[in-house]
Amino acid sequence: MTTLTRRTGDPAFQAYLLLRTVFTVAPVLFGLDKFTNLMTDWPRYLAPWIDDLLPGTAAQAMYAVGVIEILAGVVVAVAPRFGAYVVAAWLAGIIVDLLTLGDYYDVALRDFGLLVGALALGRLAQAAHSAAASAPSTLRDPAAA
Repeated sequence: MTTLTRRTGDPAFQAYLLLRTVFTVAPVLFGLDKFTNLMTDWPRYLAPWIDDLLPGTAAQAMYAVGVIEILAGVVVAVAPRFGAYVVAAWLAGIIVDLLTLGDYYDVALRDFGLLVGALALGRLAQAAHSAAASAPSTLRDPAAA
């Protein structure tokens, strides 16, 4: 049995792939929706004090948020060891925004769960990278960057 075959049968590696997929796709989709507002009216989730700090309208701020979320998803896809922590930091910022807004404690709690998942992805990505680095070069998984 090859090292790669053993890894894909490993529950921890499967969890890594699952989290990597979710934290790639979800930020990209949410980021794209900041431009369409199909899922919700995103500007209403921006705390007034943050809106006051930023130039332009809340809608324009959400466009910038959308770009950042898309980029975060791409970083997770390309370099999950680093992208996971970018997403975790971004979620921490969203949590602060939601808690200070005052009406979305349930969403803030959900985002805290996502933050913990992003941190778990960061640890699993490090383990996958270390395992790939110690494997013979012909069996390395390029997805473990």
